Amino acid sequence: MSGFDPDASAQKLGRGAVTRLLGPRPKPVVLVVDDVASNRELLEGHLIDLGYEVRVAGDGVEALASIEAAEPDLVLLDVDMPRMDGLAMCARLKSHPTRRLIPVVLITALADRATKLRGIEAGADDFLTKPFDAKELLLRARTLLNDRMLNLRLDGAETVILALARVVEARDLYTVHHAERVGRYTREIGRAHGIGDDDLAVLYQGGVLHDLGKAFIPSEILLKSGPLTDDEWSLMRSHSTSGAEICEPLRSTSDLLPLIRHHHERMDGRGYPDHLVGAAIPLSARMAAVADAWDAMVNERPYRTALDRDEALRRLHEGAGTQWDAEFIDLFVQLIDRGVVDRVAAEALTRTR
Repeated sequence: MSGFDPDASAQKLGRGAVTRLLGPRPKPVVLVVDDVASNRELLEGHLIDLGYEVRVAGDGVEALASIEAAEPDLVLLDVDMPRMDGLAMCARLKSHPTRRLIPVVLITALADRATKLRGIEAGADDFLTKPFDAKELLLRARTLLNDRMLNLRLDGAETVILALARVVEARDLYTVHHAERVGRYTREIGRAHGIGDDDLAVLYQGGVLHDLGKAFIPSEILLKSGPLTDDEWSLMRSHSTSGAEICEPLRSTSDLLPLIRHHHERMDGRGYPDHLVGAAIPLSARMAAVADAWDAMVNERPYRTALDRDEALRRLHEGAGTQWDAEFIDLFVQLIDRGVVDRVAAEALTRTR
């Protein structure tokens, strides 16, 4: 029996044809920032010879505007510049929630320890000292650009998973916008608890993805209007572990796994999947459990009509300390009283239309 021979096929098409069939690979974009035109031209020449697309800026202010318009894949940044120097610009860029992943190489004539320490503090990924060696520039740029491409692929995979969560939600007309609201409620509980900005993003994304595993639940069970059988309940409860298994291979979603897996645990140990008790339940999962329960109670489900707010509040208080963490029940009730929950629900509706 004859099989497919990729080498023979490549020879028949021409190896260049295979590459063209896959499409041209876009050139990495490098932003060169230096107030001296001759320095910019020298770097630009080296980088173009290496096959990179090059943009230039004369100082930190101009560079940030360029990045705002279109993100580069690498920034080569002089330290001593007017208006905004390289250290200040690097610190500004690295404080941004998403652009901080753009690698930055500081280029300076100052090889002293103090300057390097200030660069590390600003978040620089690497350093080049003038006069630099072209081979060294190539190696450092190639390494950082490989890391950049990996991060972009991871972000792309995460985006696909978030899109899948929206698809899962759309299967159930009763829970349209549920995932978005749970993500936003969980984030607000975290904010009220004093969680930092980086972890607030984790709470939001984990909340949006908490029901991802329902992709594996048949529609006839997910949308069933009557009571579920024991076997159906067992399958429904598998969604938390299934969701974690979907995300587990991705490094970019590793921080979300505790929330996704454990958002149905109970403080008294009677939850699932692992029957964790009290503080053994991850903090993020305890927050999401409150957000998820509230949204489920006050919105219509296939098996019941929505509860009024007073009844939902009564059930929250009744389950404080046994089903849910009492501290987060108190924080959530405060958010309700301050109108934050209603505002967030309205924002979620606008966001997902």
